[in-house]
Amino acid sequence: MKYGEEIIANFDVEKDLEIWPNEHKRDYVIKMTLPEFSCLCPRSGYPDYATIYLEYTPDEWVVELKAIKLYINAFRDRHISHENSANEIYEVLERKLKPKWMKITADFNPRGNVHTVIEIDSSLVTK
Repeated sequence: MKYGEEIIANFDVEKDLEIWPNEHKRDYVIKMTLPEFSCLCPRSGYPDYATIYLEYTPDEWVVELKAIKLYINAFRDRHISHENSANEIYEVLERKLKPKWMKITADFNPRGNVHTVIEIDSSLVTK
């Protein structure tokens, strides 16, 4: 196994998703595009590909960029649905960062003539 494969295979979101203190008191929006998301269909095992768009207004914490990249790459060999992967990413980041506002959009590539977009926006989510 090459070093990158080993890091991804052993990624533990609880200890490896590094977050940093937000040093700014003003509100601002961080926008990230993660265009290489992949996972495996839980029914067929076929690969699914998506671009994940992450936007958030930090409160006390921001996510370290390499850590979010590794977390997203850790889905590569997992059998997980579109809905479950988007919701898991949202829930992990919400729990770890506790942002003032966050929106996740998972734009999956069409497969079998179906194009799926999952969007979770904290201003629309009932707690």
